[in-house]
Amino acid sequence: MPPSPLPPRPQSPRLTAPFTGRRIRAAVIGTGAIGRGSHLPALAQLAREGETEVVAAVDIDRGAVEAFCAETGIPHAYTDLDRMLAEQRPDLVSICTPPTLHRAQTVAALRAGAWVWCEKPPVPSLADFDAIEAEEGADGGPYAAIVFQHRFGSGSRHVRRLLAEGALGRPLVAHCQTTWYRDTAYYAVPWRGRWHTEGGGPAMGHGIHQTDLLLDLLGPWSEVRAMAGRLVHDVETEDVSTALVRFASGALATVVNSVLSPDEVSRIRIDCERATVELTHLYGHANDDWRIVPAPDVPAEQAARWRDFGPDVPSSHLAQLRELVASMRAGERPRSSGADGRTSLELITALYKSAFTDTTVRAGEIVPGDPYYTALHGGAPGWAPVTAEEVPA
Repeated sequence: MPPSPLPPRPQSPRLTAPFTGRRIRAAVIGTGAIGRGSHLPALAQLAREGETEVVAAVDIDRGAVEAFCAETGIPHAYTDLDRMLAEQRPDLVSICTPPTLHRAQTVAALRAGAWVWCEKPPVPSLADFDAIEAEEGADGGPYAAIVFQHRFGSGSRHVRRLLAEGALGRPLVAHCQTTWYRDTAYYAVPWRGRWHTEGGGPAMGHGIHQTDLLLDLLGPWSEVRAMAGRLVHDVETEDVSTALVRFASGALATVVNSVLSPDEVSRIRIDCERATVELTHLYGHANDDWRIVPAPDVPAEQAARWRDFGPDVPSSHLAQLRELVASMRAGERPRSSGADGRTSLELITALYKSAFTDTTVRAGEIVPGDPYYTALHGGAPGWAPVTAEEVPA
């Protein structure tokens, strides 16, 4: 179903306030596990460092948000996002709600002049993402960034630099793997495994982190050929997918996303002309999770320099938030926003289109008018949600 139309943008939105010499006022939207366990601790750490202050929290459950604020010392609890935005005027809104709510909540925050840090998956469709980008400030913000914390930290920064400088030679072959395990009880939660509420299956909701990191390291992709299956779980979405991806550089990659794998792992491997780089972890990585194996003719001293990752800064919400706050203070577009934040959603959308239409899909192909632009299932028979009219009597 296409997203509901949003109200027109005000003619004179509030300009982003300058952040020099003061704390950034933040609000948390959604007080569930991801808000409590990841967003708030990152904001609280920066508050201890004098960078932020959390002024409000919002949740549709009054009891939940009041308890959340009482436990964490947040001064203002709300059940109405628009009221909070009008009364508290936050500089930064941290969105920790299900994907189906992200577009409307992000647009509301941007129109109120707040920057946004939105949990992944970003939104359920490219149409939604483009609608958000259209609401961003033209110069200096406010901008909306997606939580892709695996891009951040010392390990990914070091490998990104080695690849960008060509130190390892051309990337040739890559593997991107998110093979996790989710049982029947996991999918008994009504909103899981449904296109409208979860946004997609493991390609979207689980593997998007590794897919995004692969794209951040290897750059633009050019085409994808994919398959998807519903092998175990009674869900609308897939529970496993595989894809072959060609990058603009010529590199070839396999991408596997699964919730059927008892031996859980998240892995990226990139074979370059002069070395293999491999990352193996589960939900977050540190320097020790990376391995660089040089080609036989690489001098030992050079390999040792490649393996020197410097001080260990693990991937985390905190690592990304630090960079986001720095971007806010500089009035610069943050990483994982705009076109940079859209790239993984476009590839995942193309993966679904390829799998459901049995075709090769090229970058830039999915545009307004394409059914996959507005829904990841594209209305494909056997994959699109069944309407009440289609249910047999």
